Amino acid sequence: MAADTEPENLEQLLDRMQERSHGRQKVVVGDLLDAAGRRSFGPVVLLVGVLLVTPLSGIPGIPTLMGLVVLLTLGQILFDRSHVWLPPLLTERQIPRERLVAAIDWMRPWAQRIDQRIRTRLTWMVKGPGLYATVVLCMAIGAAMPATEVVPFSSSIAGLALTVFGLSLVARDGVLAILAWGMSVTTAVMLAGNLL
Repeated sequence: MAADTEPENLEQLLDRMQERSHGRQKVVVGDLLDAAGRRSFGPVVLLVGVLLVTPLSGIPGIPTLMGLVVLLTLGQILFDRSHVWLPPLLTERQIPRERLVAAIDWMRPWAQRIDQRIRTRLTWMVKGPGLYATVVLCMAIGAAMPATEVVPFSSSIAGLALTVFGLSLVARDGVLAILAWGMSVTTAVMLAGNLL
């Protein structure tokens, strides 16, 4: 069952992910999406970014899977959908619980420090034309995720950009959106330099 409210920050998202994994050997992607809340797109982008910035991004296929989640999720914004829908082919993919919990534990020390620094500001960056520009850029990152599987650390850098974009959408923090744009340019330059 989807969460009634979306997480307000990174710590809440990590708590919900941990709750969803309790008592299971494997956790399906759909359960993690439910933990983020499928009524809003910001928490889903945040969830994907968190999964990619942790050591989970080293599991073969995870960057590509997360890229597809981003493409399909954010593509729905362009069609004015109010609820995230993804096909079972993606939502039923499994992640080993021990790897997920290790990733959450790895991220947790950073979460409180990050949450203390986010607040509502420069909202024009995360609504209207700014939101649509962000959506298109995040979709470009999602489309590039298969290439990050062959360039060391690039999926984690892309994941960091998506995490910051997700936080900016959740907190309506335009400063974070600007920071994420800079990270995205860095990722693009890295990929281009390694693939050309």
